[in-house]
Amino acid sequence: MVNRMPEDPIVRDLVGMIRRQQFNRRQLLRGAAVAGAGAGALGLASCSTGGGSGSGQSLIWGNWTYYLDYNEETGSFDSIDMFTEETGTEVQYIEDIDDNNTFYGKIKDQLALDKYTGYDTITMTDWMNARLISANQVQAFDYANMPNVTANMVDAQWDALDVDLGRKYSVPWQLPASGWVWNTEAVPGGIKVLEDFMRPELHGKVGVLSEMRDTMGMILAGLGYDPSVGWGDKEFDEALAWLDDGIQSGQIKNIKGNSYTQDLQRGDTLAAMAWTGDVIMMNAEEGNQWTMEVPQSGGMIAADSFTIPNGTDAVEKALVEEMINFYYQPEVMAMVADYVTFVPPVKGTQEAMMDVNPENADNPLIFPTEEDWKHLYSFRSLTAEEDQRYSTAFQSVLGL
Repeated sequence: MVNRMPEDPIVRDLVGMIRRQQFNRRQLLRGAAVAGAGAGALGLASCSTGGGSGSGQSLIWGNWTYYLDYNEETGSFDSIDMFTEETGTEVQYIEDIDDNNTFYGKIKDQLALDKYTGYDTITMTDWMNARLISANQVQAFDYANMPNVTANMVDAQWDALDVDLGRKYSVPWQLPASGWVWNTEAVPGGIKVLEDFMRPELHGKVGVLSEMRDTMGMILAGLGYDPSVGWGDKEFDEALAWLDDGIQSGQIKNIKGNSYTQDLQRGDTLAAMAWTGDVIMMNAEEGNQWTMEVPQSGGMIAADSFTIPNGTDAVEKALVEEMINFYYQPEVMAMVADYVTFVPPVKGTQEAMMDVNPENADNPLIFPTEEDWKHLYSFRSLTAEEDQRYSTAFQSVLGL
């Protein structure tokens, strides 16, 4: 039986107080703190199919950090508060995803057994979602519960995942872009070409992402290859050799998932391959210490999408679909996009942004221009054999 939020209002208020203290966005170990808060809440909960709302409805959503419209003053997420007020459904929002592989490692045993994973919905990246879909480990959505998705999903996303044409099993949440970041004061000349990461003054202060498709995609692009098409073993090996040389020489030291932001904040990393929204969020919270650009050679763009793992029961599945339908309203997605600054998958978001924050209505990191799209690549689809071979080689070079 799945543990949910406690029904006793005194206990529930106590849990809420603890969460508000632990959900401080400026903590270095934010993700761990949030996960701990979630575990603590579950530990206090009685065994129940209902949760903390008056209607007894609740769901658990596992997501990445910096990926929802957090309100520093209230200590909560504005859009979730709106959803709960409108529907009576409580959302236990847990920022547990640091990178796709490590998170998958936490839930793979439950997935293999069709057991409840501890999450009613998760938002991993589509290449990982493809693995879950191919293994029949996630449930098909009922689009009758999601008319806003049918009406408002951007056209290009309906067939963007080759194993899920028509998005039967996955619904895009955000379209994260990656590029290059550097400490504005320490690296005044910036990082303009791939070899700039190898400058002597940056020795031991360079970071890359543990996500293969982001890091290898940007290296391929920096070497003059199109990451989305036309490359194979020769090009991959050349890019991997560049990465291996950087790691073995000590030039590249920090290899992280979402926690790479901590290395930037501490000054352990001065230049890195990074996700655009994270850096913008850090600048907003701590001053403009970092410069983030999609390089001329090319950055990467992907989709992080909702899935509903097997083991989530029918009641919670319907609640998840109701929540997704809520977020596919342009005015709601504009609230989210204004905070996370990734590309939204919902039509009409740019127009809605004029009411939310006109200054962001023309932000190219949220709404790329036609020229910007020329420098954003999707990592080409891999066969199962390629995925296994390339991932193993990449992990071996990283020493993971």
